[in-house]
Amino acid sequence: MPVAVPPALDPILPLLRCPSCGAELATAPGALRCPNRHSFDVARHGYVSLLTGTRATSGDDGPMARARRDFLAADRYAAIRDTVADLAGESGAGPGGGAGPATVVDVGCGTGYYLAGVLDAMPGAVGLGLDTSAHALRTAAKAHERAAAATWDVFRPFPIASEQVDVVLDVFAPRNPAEFHRVLRPGGTLVVVRPFGGHLVELRRQVAGMVTVDPDKEERLHQALDPFFEETRTERVEYTAPLTRQEAVDLVLMTPSARHVTEADLDDEDTLPAEVTVAVLATAYRRR
Repeated sequence: MPVAVPPALDPILPLLRCPSCGAELATAPGALRCPNRHSFDVARHGYVSLLTGTRATSGDDGPMARARRDFLAADRYAAIRDTVADLAGESGAGPGGGAGPATVVDVGCGTGYYLAGVLDAMPGAVGLGLDTSAHALRTAAKAHERAAAATWDVFRPFPIASEQVDVVLDVFAPRNPAEFHRVLRPGGTLVVVRPFGGHLVELRRQVAGMVTVDPDKEERLHQALDPFFEETRTERVEYTAPLTRQEAVDLVLMTPSARHVTEADLDDEDTLPAEVTVAVLATAYRRR
């Protein structure tokens, strides 16, 4: 028996385009399908598999997705989520730019934590989370009743119609500025979150193999975005968060550092910090 198409996909359908031919998509039993008979299955976990051809391998694996889900559920990053939601309001989106609801697309959505926070702050808005990781999307598909989820690779042209999205989120994720610009409606908002300075410095001191914050990250970000966007507002979010030992382990294992550090390595550590510095920059941009 085909998997039921999640109700959250219905209001998102006007945004979506067939990744094979660019035609509009419609629901079919257990799938989305275009008039040219390209079909994309809905997984039993509730996300739709849009990514075709060579599969991206950079997304969270199962342990990384579980660590991310569990750490974010503790709300140690709630201040970041709230800031993202506040900046998303820069779009001024009530109803969307067209006749339908406001639309939010979270690129590299992970488990959907930030997308759910934005949708909570934007009553009536609908969301779509895109990620390469099927493991993370299993959680993202259930993160909010108004959020749909789909597999996609940020570095490919998005399966989304041009100038139809009110808010694009890019939180600790890779970026595709040209595609962000294409899919955002005039007046829409891009929100970008990235670490800076002493972010997680206590873990980096204690855990060998932790990825550091690139000091040239900001310069590269501006070079990439400036041709397409102008900055409207930046918030600096910096605080000290308490951690249980398990939260510290999950925080390490949900980051790219997990490709260099195992949970067994962390068991060998004499101590993990009982608190950690959180330091991120969150910026709202308007398309040029």
